[in-house]
Amino acid sequence: MNRTDRLFALLLELRGEGWTPAETLARTFGISVRTVYRDMAALNEAGVPVLSVPGRGYSMMPGYFLPPLHFTSEEAVMLALGADAVHGAFDTEYARAAQSALKKLRAALPDERRTGVAQLQEHLRIVAPGDVENADILRVLRGAVLGGRIIRFQYHKPSQEPEEREVYPLRLVYLHGAWLLGSFDPARGERRSFRLSRMEALQVQSETFVAAPDWRADPGPQRERMNLTVRLHFPNHLKRTVRERPSFFQTAVEDLEGGLEVTLQVRDLQSAWPWVLSWGADVQVLEPPELRERLREEARRMLLT
Repeated sequence: MNRTDRLFALLLELRGEGWTPAETLARTFGISVRTVYRDMAALNEAGVPVLSVPGRGYSMMPGYFLPPLHFTSEEAVMLALGADAVHGAFDTEYARAAQSALKKLRAALPDERRTGVAQLQEHLRIVAPGDVENADILRVLRGAVLGGRIIRFQYHKPSQEPEEREVYPLRLVYLHGAWLLGSFDPARGERRSFRLSRMEALQVQSETFVAAPDWRADPGPQRERMNLTVRLHFPNHLKRTVRERPSFFQTAVEDLEGGLEVTLQVRDLQSAWPWVLSWGADVQVLEPPELRERLREEARRMLLT
């Protein structure tokens, strides 16, 4: 990256929220801290209002706006693909906003650039599900997350009685074709993730919360709490299919000459049970032995039914 491009990239970096230490900028752009100091001085000399506070780093003065951006065809088509994905994965309100943003983007492009983007879009598409499952719940949760409001709901785990939960909603993530809520559960004192399709009787409480800095908001398997290892073996002819249908709790996949070995990290056997059972006789349980025995018992029950 030449210096002109780097200065512009630094400017974009500083447009984010909060303060950025010089050491962080140096790592991001692969330069020395001394070079960061020189670049910041150059931005100030060019009239860019960069603020500097010892011990905190750099930030942009509030209210400073960048000049209009000029997108390359590749940049514009990436934004267009993102709008396609949002249109299919979000509720109606955000889907309309995505379509509106895409129209504005196309209108702002020069004629020749617009033609190039249209040609690229003919060959690149992201198609998300057209009908968003639990769109109403998604819309309500989005408001609770943004407003820092405590929520209460019934949660239905497979083959278990529903349970009442009250949590602090932190983040919504679209993963493997499903919406998940990352939250902090004060009753258990730990982060928990919930699948929106399993939530019912959702109520947003009047009480608010303030997220603690050490709460991890990203929904996903909480590896440090999942101490049970499940190892599975699949035959060669299923290698491609298994890779196309990964488990939410999958931590490793090893390609062997005789097949595929998949490792899951789960809290209990029930977490892995639906995915393992979906493969029928094609999956071999290497560990734990309790899961092997449970599969045998399930097969016996199916034969007697």
